[in-house]
This record gives sequence, structure tokens and C-alpha cells, in this order.
Amino acid sequence: MDALFSLIHGFGVLADPMNIVYMFVGIFLGVLIGVLPGLGGANGVAILLPLTFSMSPTSAIIMLSSIYWGALFGGAITSILFNIPGEPWSVATTFDGYPLAQQGRAGEALAAAFTGSFLGAFFSTLLLTFLAPLVAKFALQFGPPEFFAVYLLTFCAFVGMGKEPAYKVIAAMMLGFALAAVGLDTVTGQLRMTFGSTELLRGFDFLVAVIGLFGVGEILLTMEEGLAFKGRSARIDLRVVLKVWKDMPKYAWTALRGAIVGAWMGITPGGATPASFMSYGLAKRFSKNGHKFGTGEVEGVIAPETAAHSAGTAALLPMLTLGIPGSPTAAVLLGGLLIWGLQPGPLLFVEQKDFVWGLIASIYLGNIAGLIVVLSTVPLFAAILRIPFSIIAPIILVICAVGAYTVHNALLDIAVMLVFGVLGYLFKKLQYPLAPLVLALVLGDMAESSFRQAMLVSQGSLSVFWSNPLVGSIVTLALLMLVWPLLSAAMASLKRGTPRVASGE
Repeated sequence: MDALFSLIHGFGVLADPMNIVYMFVGIFLGVLIGVLPGLGGANGVAILLPLTFSMSPTSAIIMLSSIYWGALFGGAITSILFNIPGEPWSVATTFDGYPLAQQGRAGEALAAAFTGSFLGAFFSTLLLTFLAPLVAKFALQFGPPEFFAVYLLTFCAFVGMGKEPAYKVIAAMMLGFALAAVGLDTVTGQLRMTFGSTELLRGFDFLVAVIGLFGVGEILLTMEEGLAFKGRSARIDLRVVLKVWKDMPKYAWTALRGAIVGAWMGITPGGATPASFMSYGLAKRFSKNGHKFGTGEVEGVIAPETAAHSAGTAALLPMLTLGIPGSPTAAVLLGGLLIWGLQPGPLLFVEQKDFVWGLIASIYLGNIAGLIVVLSTVPLFAAILRIPFSIIAPIILVICAVGAYTVHNALLDIAVMLVFGVLGYLFKKLQYPLAPLVLALVLGDMAESSFRQAMLVSQGSLSVFWSNPLVGSIVTLALLMLVWPLLSAAMASLKRGTPRVASGE
């Protein structure tokens, strides 16, 4: 009941007309970002974050989160009409979405995708509304050992539960830790890895790094591939939308299953991309039309889109309550909160109640606004895709440079952005994941600080991480996740070896 009263209060905070304007502007920009390959939710939020510095934190986070919701919606447009995933999590949408468009059912596929996205987000927003305050209250008991244990769990989960090879995740994470350590040591006041350079005293700003890694890196890769847009035109009229909504009860279990999978993958550091593939795979397995998946099934569009949007929304739960982002975009939003002087964690629900509940209320309205915007502007965004990429790419690079410069009004940051852009390009070419690097860059300082405080309290004894059942269980779970790839490989090897032993070979 307290959560409901707080949510009503949040809608009161949102009632400021300018916040509504920022929300619609964010949604529109987000859909545009989601439509254009080479950008994305994390990139768009990172590039536009400097433009919000003059706003109040509440207005700024409403606009930035709306960009995220819009990007989640927009990725489906290119996937269905052009067979080009606008976002990584939209890859699974192409499997059935593009065949539907080729059959002349593009409007039906888009309406199903947008409706599924809305339902997935609504499910996770309800979860966020009622679960976040409970998690925050529980987390008030945390001290430095507990916080380090949670950071460790996040890092280890990326290693053990990610789809990329563990050695690549660890390598990316180690580089992120090294970059996070550059600059002034906040505990001792010593300079670290500045090599006599005064420009490196403040370290590598995560925002400049993210703009380079995601924005510039993706543009370089896309330019190399010579991307050209060829697709179908589409129009969504009310008759098509009502037909899809009438058929939605048939796909209720698919949508619910996708929402649950997405919420789980968003709260844990799985992310929207694996959630969309997992939901698609489950839908294909349990559907009576599973054998037709890949030829143009509406259910094959609803499943991945519901999971992706659910995961994207659920990623905010650990970010707000524990300061642990569940996705790269949540990591960028976390950095924005720190820039505005807001410390994500359990105290945020006590000290910044207006901010938290205004944000949660904006998610409800933002998704309704996003659904309306995408249903009514598909032809416009499809037309934008017919602009040659040779024109779009320089515009995006200029926006990236402006975004990087405005962080500290320093030309050096543009050079740093370009260096990180080349690094991002190399990571993508070598198929190394960027999310662990960004995670380590954002959380590295806080994890180090928590660890050192815990060591000071325990006089250097690691036993502090097993000093009570809470911290001990979290650390044990983290170590289990870290070695999980080895354990699963060993179990698979034993399973393969059992028949040979039984037959006396």
C-alpha cells in the first residue's frame, strides 16, 4: 500500500508540464536512435547526457530514460521492415518479422512488436514499483563488505552467465578496472597511472569513454561494412492495430513467459539481447506452430520484443536499489546520477523520494507515450532510413564530438573519444564484449572503495567476507558463478564419459 501512495506522489511530481514535454522529446529521440543502426540505447543516452546538465535531476532522468524506452521500441522498425536489427536485442525479431513484411503484413508485425514491448515493460514496471522499496529496505543493512560482495556478484555473473567466452569477458573487465584506476586515489590522495600528465588527473571520464566505445566504434564498423538500407514501406492503421489486439489473448502465455524471462535477465546482468533469444527459443519450443517459426509467425515477433522490453525496464531495479546496473544503458544512467550528485542505493529511496518515484511514474507514462508515438510515426521513421548512410554517419560523429566536448569543455576529450572509438571498433572486430568494460569503468572505483573500507575494518583479514550469513552467501554465490563455466564443462565431460565406462571401453 505504501508503494501505491508513493507512486501517486510520483505522478504528482511528473505533473510538471515541462517533464511531460521532456518525456515526449525523449521518446521521439529514442525511437530515432533505435531506428538508426550505429546508435542504440546506451549510445543515445551517453551522447545526449551532457545536454541535460542544465536540467533538474528529475527532469533529466525522465528524458534520458524516455530515450531508452523509445530506443527499445524503435529497434523493431528496422528489424521488420529492412531486416537490419536497429538494436542487438532486435536480432531475434528479424527471424519472423521480416518474413511477415515480405508477405505484406508489415503493419501487423509492427503492431504486434510494439504491443508485446509495451506489455513486457508494464510487467517489469509493476515489479519495480512493488519490489524496489523492499530491496532498498533490505539493503539498508549493508556495510562495505556487503556492498563489495554485491559488486563481486555482478562482475562474476557477467563472467559465468554471459554468452561470450569467459576469457574475453575477464580481459574486457580487467581493462575497465585499469582505466577506472587512472587519476587521483580518493582514499590515499596518491596519483595513479597519470605518467606526469595533468590532463589525466581526473582520470578517464566514463561518459567520454562510452560515447567513443559505442557511438564512434559502431559507426566505424558500419562504414566498413558499407551498410545500405533496402526495405519495405509500412503503414499502420487502426483496423490492423485492433485486429492484433483482438488476437493478443491467444498469445497471452507467450507474452507472460517473455516478460518473466526478460525481468529475470534484466535484474541479473544478462541483459535484453540474451533475454530476447531465450524467449524466442522457448516460444518456438512450446508453440503449436513452432515448426513454422522463421517463416512469418506473429508469435515469433511478440516473444523476443516482450522479453527485451521487460529486461530493459527490470535493469533499473538493481541500479536504483543497490547501485548495480543490469545493462549497459543502466550503467550510463548510473553515471548520470553520480554526475548530478545522486548516489544510487537504498538511501536514494529515503533522501530523494521525489526523484525515485517521479522516475518510476515516468516509466508508466513513458511506455504509453512510446506506444502512441511508434504506432503513429512508422512511415516517418521508415522514410528516414532511406537517407544514404554516407550522410547519416558524419552527422552522428559530429553529435558524438559535441557530446564529448561538453562534458568538461575540453578539446582533449574529443581526442580521448576517438581513441576509445578505435578501441570499440577493435573490440567489435575481435568479438570482445563492451558491456563488461563499461561496467568495470563505472563500478571499478566504488568496488575498490568498498573493498578497501572492508579491509580497514577487518585489519586486512579476508574473513570479513564470511563474517555473517548475508555477506558469506553473496560471496559464495559470486565465486560459484565465476567458476560455473568450468563446472558445466566438467559435468558435460562426465556425462559424455559415462556410456564408455559402462560399456567397459
